Amino acid sequence: MLKGRSILVTGGAGFIGSHLVDRLLSGNDVTVLDNFSSGRRENLSLHSDNPDFHLVEADLLDADMLQRAVRGKDIVFHVAANPDVKLGASDTRVHLDQNVIATYNLLEAMRTAGVSRIAFTSTSTVYGEADVVPTPEDYGPLKPISLYGASKLSCEALISSYCHTFGMQSWIYRFANIIGERGTHGVLVDFIRKLRANPRELEILGSGKQSKSYLDVKECVDAMVHCVDSSREETNIFNIGSEDAIDVTRIAEIVADRMGLDKVRYRYTGGFDGRGWKGDVKVMQLSIEKICGLGWSPRMGSAEAVAAAVDALLRETEEA
Repeated sequence: MLKGRSILVTGGAGFIGSHLVDRLLSGNDVTVLDNFSSGRRENLSLHSDNPDFHLVEADLLDADMLQRAVRGKDIVFHVAANPDVKLGASDTRVHLDQNVIATYNLLEAMRTAGVSRIAFTSTSTVYGEADVVPTPEDYGPLKPISLYGASKLSCEALISSYCHTFGMQSWIYRFANIIGERGTHGVLVDFIRKLRANPRELEILGSGKQSKSYLDVKECVDAMVHCVDSSREETNIFNIGSEDAIDVTRIAEIVADRMGLDKVRYRYTGGFDGRGWKGDVKVMQLSIEKICGLGWSPRMGSAEAVAAAVDALLRETEEA
């Protein structure tokens, strides 16, 4: 399905979006729509002279511009969102506007333009604190504990209902923690920043025992493309992650080691019942049996992905 197509990628200048654009430009005409609130122009600089690459600087809340951007596309990869889970505790509207309303606007533009296929980047946080770990796609009831998770679950529901009501087709990806080159937020970026400021001590939010699954961004993009090429249901939902998990203290040890630091003292905040913040899920590992059944599997485990991502982030900051 993803050869010789006209594709729109929302949020294509961001972390995951730009890696997806790199992949899709092999054999497709790709338009990126981004408002550059968090995306970076340098993430797309390699493609500036590619005649198959087009950039639209616009916001998903601009319905008129969105209509024009969607027109004539074969499929939309909807990656744009505000990904900061912690932010919802202090700004209760940001995920409503930038995730839910933005997704509604996109679906409406697709409906009126006759564009019927959408691939959407959701999140493991829709599961909340699951009683079953690793957590499969059919786990329920879904009870997110963050406003970010609630907004993504709302988007999933909108997409599913549009598919059924208007004859559309969707692929919904529930991501583990995606890390790697071009990353701009999250625990790795936070630890590197803190250790550069003070190589002797590292503040760790929560108990340090929070355990989660991590996947390299290039492997994530491989999985996204594989799902679209391999599944044909009306609404296709897939977990995407690694086959294991790693706790925050072990991540801190890997970051310190890759930075050449030893005898770093860890200072734990304790947080909210061992969490790093309100809405932080303490244990997350996704079952990936469904996507593995389609022939995709991750090459790296969580620890290996963390080490590779730290190396990439350190190279980027040294070159900047």
